[in-house]
Amino acid sequence: MSRSVSADVRLDDVEGLQRGDPSDMLRVVAGSGAQVREAAVAAAESGMDRLTAEGRPRSVVVVGMGGSAISGDVLGAVAGAGCPVPIVVHRDYGLPGWVGAADAVIGVSCSGSTEETLSAVEQAVSRGCNVVGVGADDSPLADLVGRAHGVYVPVPAGRMPRTALWSLSVPVLLAGRALDILTLADADLAKTAHRLDELAERCRPTSESFVNPAKRLAADLAGMLPMVWGTSAVGGVAAQRFACQLAENAKYPAIHGVLPEANHNQVVTFDGAFGERAGNSADDDVAAGTGDDASAGFFRDRVDDADEVRLHLILLTDTEEHPQVARRREASREIARDRGIGVTELLAEGDSPLERLASLVILPDFGSVYLGLLTGVDPTPIPAITQLKGSIAR
Repeated sequence: MSRSVSADVRLDDVEGLQRGDPSDMLRVVAGSGAQVREAAVAAAESGMDRLTAEGRPRSVVVVGMGGSAISGDVLGAVAGAGCPVPIVVHRDYGLPGWVGAADAVIGVSCSGSTEETLSAVEQAVSRGCNVVGVGADDSPLADLVGRAHGVYVPVPAGRMPRTALWSLSVPVLLAGRALDILTLADADLAKTAHRLDELAERCRPTSESFVNPAKRLAADLAGMLPMVWGTSAVGGVAAQRFACQLAENAKYPAIHGVLPEANHNQVVTFDGAFGERAGNSADDDVAAGTGDDASAGFFRDRVDDADEVRLHLILLTDTEEHPQVARRREASREIARDRGIGVTELLAEGDSPLERLASLVILPDFGSVYLGLLTGVDPTPIPAITQLKGSIAR
């Protein structure tokens, strides 16, 4: 389904949006700038400066799962290729065998009780690593880090990991600064918070679709299969975040990647069932010797459906991308359009890596919520995850 008047009407029905969003996810997203400021204060009050006395570690390992783990990806993107030590994001139980006393381990769990993260931090403590924790106060993670005399930054209670990106990421970034692995000025944090406030104002529910970039993004993606590509490490993290937010807020699938890697594999899907071939008949496939009875039925059904699913390419463009990546981005956009694939491009705003990342995160965050509301989905509940946790517990 392409953008339509009916989509715009639904997205501009403020009362309807409020009814469809009883937990007020849109308001939560709008508070991103406040989260940055709040988290910076919490990190300062935690005694983060104590980490500086430990000296620069051999490596930094960020352990976490889901919406908590992406704080490690944020650290890597902001530190950039010039980071003097490796940054590893570990999404699993335990720790790699090479991690030892010369390394710093940052455990991130919004609830403070994620079993995989606790498993990893327990091993970090036993191996004598420098340990930092970020998560709920009065939690198993807080207790574990406290017993190891590590630094712990509490996160306000009641936030879901996907809504606490900045509450979780800012302490991780400030830990990285204290460990002397990246440069991050207080002014960069202030500018990032201001940028988030500014973009939240543009994307507010009362802002109409024709001037609201998040509503336009949601309308463009409705009925499509989003393929999200970043054009740098910063854009790649934003692309991953967008795919995760689409899954949780809109209950909607997406593919994410980063250039140049995506040009070596994902671009080929432009010629497949959700790209150029979506407009071809099954008879053409069979005549070309590429189909069989089963696939012919599949494609025939799809062609007969006026609302067939097609790819839609979203480019999250960083203003500091490699010159060759810029050429690849332009070529990818033209190749997609040649095949009738829609393209949306979002351009990063700001100077520092953190500010540019924030600008590429908040608009898609809003877009994922608007897409859920447009398709009749309450963005807050995650029943499949709840069921899964219950099944594991039993």
